[in-house]
Amino acid sequence: MSHPENPPPTPFEVRLAGVLTGLPGLGLLVFGVVLLVHGLRNPPIPGNNVWAEFGTYAVLALIFLAASVGLLLGQTWARSPGVVVALLLIGVGWYLLGPSGQPLWGVPIGLCGLAALVLLFRRPSRAWALGMHDDETEEEAAERGGLAGRRAERERREQD
Repeated sequence: MSHPENPPPTPFEVRLAGVLTGLPGLGLLVFGVVLLVHGLRNPPIPGNNVWAEFGTYAVLALIFLAASVGLLLGQTWARSPGVVVALLLIGVGWYLLGPSGQPLWGVPIGLCGLAALVLLFRRPSRAWALGMHDDETEEEAAERGGLAGRRAERERREQD
């Protein structure tokens, strides 16, 4: 069965999940900058390193944003980090909602994570990640090795 070499187009669900994983990344970056500015304007507190706090939030923000940009650009590698980001958001939302007593923050953050997770596991997203063709099942695409399997097949043909 001959199939075109081009991967399937990126579904709307994946791009929307990219937006949903990017929003908290931007929020973390803004929060880190606010902490840095506040920390540099006030006298230092013993045992508090404002640069380390900023660095922590900046690194987390960049990780979230890398997954987001990857999903927005249609890179299949970004699906797994996007799932991890969504799970983290659900956990943070639950903690803010329950133990922290901050439902105004917890509900939207948790729903953002839940929505991203659902979007990344919908059928079009799974088919895209596997590089499925219209005439094959998920099992057949997985046995083929998804997009990586398609690349390996093409390389074998080029060597012959």
